[in-house]
Amino acid sequence: MYKSLLLLTALLLNLSAWAQRDTTITITTSGGLQFDQKRLVVKPNTRLHLVFLNKDDMAHNLVVTRPNARLRVVEFALALGDKGPAMHHVPAMDDVLAHTVSVEPGAADSLTVRVADGAYPFVCTYPGHGAVMYGVVYATNEPEKLPDPKTDRNLPNLDRVAEVGMHQHAKASGHPYPLTLPAVCRTFMADCGPAAIAVGLPGADGGQSYVFDAGSCRLRYAWSGGFVDNTEQWDGKGQRFTTVVGDIYYRDTDGFPWRVGSQTPVVQFKGYRLIDRYPEFRYLVNGVEIRELVRARAGGRGLVRTFTISPTRQPLTFNATAQPGIQYKPSAGRLQNNQVRLPAGTRQFSLTLSTL
Repeated sequence: MYKSLLLLTALLLNLSAWAQRDTTITITTSGGLQFDQKRLVVKPNTRLHLVFLNKDDMAHNLVVTRPNARLRVVEFALALGDKGPAMHHVPAMDDVLAHTVSVEPGAADSLTVRVADGAYPFVCTYPGHGAVMYGVVYATNEPEKLPDPKTDRNLPNLDRVAEVGMHQHAKASGHPYPLTLPAVCRTFMADCGPAAIAVGLPGADGGQSYVFDAGSCRLRYAWSGGFVDNTEQWDGKGQRFTTVVGDIYYRDTDGFPWRVGSQTPVVQFKGYRLIDRYPEFRYLVNGVEIRELVRARAGGRGLVRTFTISPTRQPLTFNATAQPGIQYKPSAGRLQNNQVRLPAGTRQFSLTLSTL
C-alpha cells in the first residue's frame, strides 16, 4: 500500500511537471513578409501550442520542422506544384513535426508540438515565402548561451546564404537559392503596395518577369532580361525595395482595369494557386470571381493574360493601358478606345500584350 502511494505520488508530480511546461504562444504576421515573433524560447520537453493569426492580406501557413530541416521542407513544398493548395503547401515527410492549414487573411489556426532539447525551425511554406518568412523555437535550459539575434543563423538574415552553401550563387543572382522558372517571390517592389508578388517566366535572353500587386489585384509592370535581385531583402526588415533585373517595357498606369456593371469596382484578393508552377491569381470584383494566369508571349517580348470569370449577367469591361510601343489583341470582345467590352456570359478570354 505504501509503495503504491509513493508510485502514485511520483506519477502525479511527474504529470504536474509536464503540465507546467504546457505553453501557448500566439504568432501573427508583420511587415516585410515576416512572422512578428521570430525566436521563441521554452524549456525542453515543453508541449507547445502555437496559435497562428494571419493579419496579412494573403494566405500563409505555419510549419514546425525537425532541427536543420527547414530548407529541405521548403524545397519539397515547392515541388508539390499543382498539388500544393490541396495539401496546404505542406509536404508529407518526417521532417514536418506539425503544421497549420492554409490560413486566409483575418483567420487563425493552431498546432501542438512537443519539443525536446534543440532548435526547431518554423516557416511559411507557400511558394516564394519560405526564403524569408521563418523563425525558430529554442528548447533549452540555458537561454543565456543562445546566439545573439543579429548573428543567429536560424533567423532571417544575410548570413543564411552560407547555410545552404550557395554564397557564390547568391552574389551572382541576388537570390539565396537556385531558381527554376517559373518562379514566385513575395517581396517589396517599387510602385507597388506592400503585397507585391514578383513572377519570373521562362524564355530566351533571361526570360520575362512581371509583378502582381495583391493589394490592388492588378499587374503593375513587366520587364525582360532577368528576374529580381533580393539582396536588399535578406536582412528581413522589409524597408528596401527588391531590384528589377532587366528593362521594364510595360507599366499599368490606369488603376484597376476591370469594370463589372456600372458600379465602382470593389476588389478583394483571394490568393493564388500554382498551375505547372505558374501562379493563377484569384480575386473578387463586386462579388464576381476572376482568375488570372500570365504567360510569356511566344515569339517575342510580351505577355498573354488569361482570365477565367465566374458566371454573371452584368456587362464586363477591361481597360487596357495605352502606352507607346505596346499593342493589345483580345481573344473575345472588341477593343475600342483602349477598352475591351466582353459579350454577355463570357467565361474566359485572353489579352495578348506585345511590343511593337
